[in-house]
Amino acid sequence: MTHLLVVAHGSRREDSNVQIRELIEQLRLAPTRFAAIDYAFLEIAEPTIAQGLRQQIAHGARQIVVMPYFLSAGRHVSIDIPEQVQRIRDVNPQIDIRIANHLGAAEKIREILIDLASLAI
Repeated sequence: MTHLLVVAHGSRREDSNVQIRELIEQLRLAPTRFAAIDYAFLEIAEPTIAQGLRQQIAHGARQIVVMPYFLSAGRHVSIDIPEQVQRIRDVNPQIDIRIANHLGAAEKIREILIDLASLAI
């Protein structure tokens, strides 16, 4: 059973965190190859990455894909998220936890940017 954990930054502004929760609800309604789709936050909000991963493991995940919901490969994507994921890997070596590319690495992001900007014209 492969699960997806979408990791966003987390915000003191609760409306921003709600947007992530709503996105995940929409993803859950779409047909995917994932047995479950959940979210976690790098900092400030909950659930944390560790909490999200532990919850998925408790629900039977044998493989987890962690998707950084970030536009660039800064410190959070290249260091912070991998470090937090590794801590869970260390205590759960039987679980295959993989980190996907961050959102900004997607080919379609260019098209999305142009589409959004065009709406302002």
